[in-house]
This record gives sequence, C-alpha cells and structure tokens, in this order.
Amino acid sequence: MVPAAGRGERLGPGAPKALRGLGGVPLLVHAVRALARSRAVTLVVVVAPADGVARVRGMLADAGAEGSDSGPRVLVVPGGATRQESVRLGLAALPPEVDVVLVHDAARPLVPVEVVDAVARAVDEGAQAVVPAVPLADTVKRVGPADGPGRPEPVLDTPDRSMLRAVQTPQGFRRDLLQSVHDKALSDGSDATDDAGLVERYGGQVVVVPGHEEAFKVTRPLDLVLAEAVLARRRAHDDF
Repeated sequence: MVPAAGRGERLGPGAPKALRGLGGVPLLVHAVRALARSRAVTLVVVVAPADGVARVRGMLADAGAEGSDSGPRVLVVPGGATRQESVRLGLAALPPEVDVVLVHDAARPLVPVEVVDAVARAVDEGAQAVVPAVPLADTVKRVGPADGPGRPEPVLDTPDRSMLRAVQTPQGFRRDLLQSVHDKALSDGSDATDDAGLVERYGGQVVVVPGHEEAFKVTRPLDLVLAEAVLARRRAHDDF
C-alpha cells in the first residue's frame, strides 16, 4: 500500500509531493515500481488524493506502472484527510485473502528491492510488525522548551545513539493486527503518522530489519537534489 493523498508542503509550493518529478517521473511512480520489483508483492494499492484518482491512474498508466501480467496488480483508491484515514481506506480496498500488508511512503522513491524483500520475509517468518531502519549518523540531543520565542532550547540529555535507529518504509504487518490498531485509534479519536507507532501504542511488538541509506525520505528541496543524484548514478550503472 502506498498512501499518497498528502500535500507535502515542506517540499515547496506546487503539486502534491507524491506527484513531483524525479528524473522526469513522479515520485509516486518510482515508489510503486520499487514495491513491484519484489516478488513478495502481488498487489499495490495506491491511496490517491480524493480529487485526483483519475489523474493518478492516468499517470501510472502513462508510465507503464499500472500493473502487468508479469508484475503485481495496481489499484488506485481515494484517500482521506489524514494519512491514518488514508491507510484505513487502503486496508478496506484489499481483497480478503491478503494477510500481509506493506505500507510504503510515496516520498521514499528509491528504496532498494532487498529492503522490501527483507520486510516481507520477516512478516512471513512470524513477526507481527516490521520496520526497516538504519543507525543514526549524528549525535542526538533531547531538548526542553525555550524560555521565549527565538530563545535557545536547553539540552536535557544526550541519548546513546547506538541504541537509536532512523525508521524507514515499507513497514510490514499482519493484516489483522494493522486493522485492529487502526480500529482502536479510530475509536479513541487519536491520530498517528506512523503505523508501527500505533502497534506500539496498543501493546504490540515491532521488530527492526536493516534499512538502506538510499531509502531516505524526500521531504525538502535538498532531498530532491540528492534523489536526482542517486537516480542518475543508478541509471548510469543500468540499475534503474
């Protein structure tokens, strides 16, 4: 599943982030192709802006990413006002026989297939919820509130970064568990932007598999510059 109904305003004005171009191809198309490369994926549900379903379908068809006899089927459904609502709508669109769900950010267009495979394999081997993640390169500080606008924030402590990980996607779940935590969140009136976080909130166990440095999230203009460089290198080496 690829929730792609958000605007992604930090990337700047213009089209929704998932529809921005990367190497002449929308981020969303790259993300769908990344999932489709995995033999573990048999269906990709794209959750599009409610007013942009036809546009997204046309975009995927034009790019040859709408599904084929040799790859997974691609289904486009309308999303909601929040990411959490969009994931619920995506779950509702899944056929009943699907029991493993991968949720992938459209803004992570360059995730290597080995990461997708590793997440799917971990769920198949018995994990209830799986996230790919990488160690942190930077020192992290925990800070408190500043004593006024524009004032410095006081450092409270420095967590041991060897125990911290930066989480990526796709995140993998047993379908019944993911449905259950979303139902509970809806009943509680709570909102979340991370599905694994919902599992943790309601007492479930999440495990980590190795991610990849190229599975970074395109959030700001500089990220798009980096993504263009990675894509150009892959194309030069016939990897993409």
